Amino acid sequence: MEEMTPAVAVTLSLANSICDSSPVDITQLKNVTDAADLLPDSTMEEEPKKGSCDGSVVDEDEVEDTSAVISEGLLVVDAGSELTLSMEIDNGRVLAKAIILGESSIEEVPTAKVLIQDTKIEDCSGVTASEVVIRLPEENSNNHVAKGRSVYELDCIPLWGTVSIQGNRSEMEDAVAVLPHFLKLPIKMLMGDHEGMSPSLTHLTGHFFGVYDGHGGYQVADYCRDRLHFALAEEIERIKDELCKRNTGEGRQVQWEKVFTSCFLNVDGEIEGRIGRAAAVVGGSSDVVLEAVASETVGSTAVVALVCSSHLVVSNCGDSRAVLYRGKEAMPLSVDHKPDREDEYARIENAGGKVIQWQGARVFGVLAMSRSLGDRYLKPYVIPEPEVTFMPRSREDDCLIIASDGLWDVMSNQEVCEVARKRILMWHKKHGAPPLAERGKGTDPACQAAAEYLSVLALQKGSKDNISIIVVDLKAQRKFKTRA
Repeated sequence: MEEMTPAVAVTLSLANSICDSSPVDITQLKNVTDAADLLPDSTMEEEPKKGSCDGSVVDEDEVEDTSAVISEGLLVVDAGSELTLSMEIDNGRVLAKAIILGESSIEEVPTAKVLIQDTKIEDCSGVTASEVVIRLPEENSNNHVAKGRSVYELDCIPLWGTVSIQGNRSEMEDAVAVLPHFLKLPIKMLMGDHEGMSPSLTHLTGHFFGVYDGHGGYQVADYCRDRLHFALAEEIERIKDELCKRNTGEGRQVQWEKVFTSCFLNVDGEIEGRIGRAAAVVGGSSDVVLEAVASETVGSTAVVALVCSSHLVVSNCGDSRAVLYRGKEAMPLSVDHKPDREDEYARIENAGGKVIQWQGARVFGVLAMSRSLGDRYLKPYVIPEPEVTFMPRSREDDCLIIASDGLWDVMSNQEVCEVARKRILMWHKKHGAPPLAERGKGTDPACQAAAEYLSVLALQKGSKDNISIIVVDLKAQRKFKTRA
């Protein structure tokens, strides 16, 4: 896993900057480090009272900072707007300078392109910072500034919390994978011709989150937790040159479908022993072995999300689910693979299978989902092919919830999203913003509080399954009005 690049916190006012020939003052921030501490914060939120739906009511007086789209954000800058960008550095003090290139004679303030590059501050020995260059667009032949919006990336820390509990089951068969700063995605896999960004920006950081709900045993879910993200990285590396070609004749949705389908099929082949796998994955040597991970009746769902500054990419196989809270609306980014779903029912019947009602719709009266990894005994009726959602980010994105059906069976998408947001806000109102130096050290305490609260609430609502939840806060900053 690549380490985070050096970065700084920058406050820019484009309207003021272009009238000044002197450098712009830059906000100073302290170092943020990326640690692997996955333990939750010791300060716990109160558990929900019995019969309570979402705990205390949160006053709607929050002022959202729309200057950032996500912790590691691809930001859109309009002329005249002021924004604060939080980024990481290597040593205590942060300095940066802004340089204005070019002038404009028109009265309206044009959109400016912002470029960030490393530089050295001469009057502070040994201090490296980022040089923020605001470049005014050239005027066209009609003396009008070309319309457009400037975008740039900043490397900050994803905010997430996770919980995975056995619940009312006799065995724990769920597994969760969280890999912040997992890999660098070629920008052409996400957008074309950089769409307003500097050509020097070639990659965006992708953060990986996955929930795996096993059945018949824990082995397949655990294998997916340890292996699937590596298989995804291998697949991206294998075909990234093809994916980055300008004229592929395919949309990026189709490209990502191919990537994830190949990834899931390869992992499924390893699980069944049809494709060789490294013994090191299961604690052995580096030799390649050709044997099944588990018996033919063991399987798992898989819902995974790549979160980057410009897009969300979600791939789902089974009945675990990913839901985005955008504005005030819960938007499912996956659709459960149930045997009685019209298209899934037709596919199973056309393949010669049967959907039988026994405590709900089941494939041959056995499995309550129509797609999964593993489950060799139910192929070709139960398949490992995922469905993929490729979604551009929006400033209205609030949080992302990825969870097993132990949560979704007892709570609606809207209810889960509203509760998660309220718990995040309640934590911040009670504790304030965590110290900058603490951000990125494992779980975010506000997200962790939300995930834990949701798990307790699901139990109180009668969930009889294992419960695994990941809460990702998509707001880089949350500000609140102070009461008089």
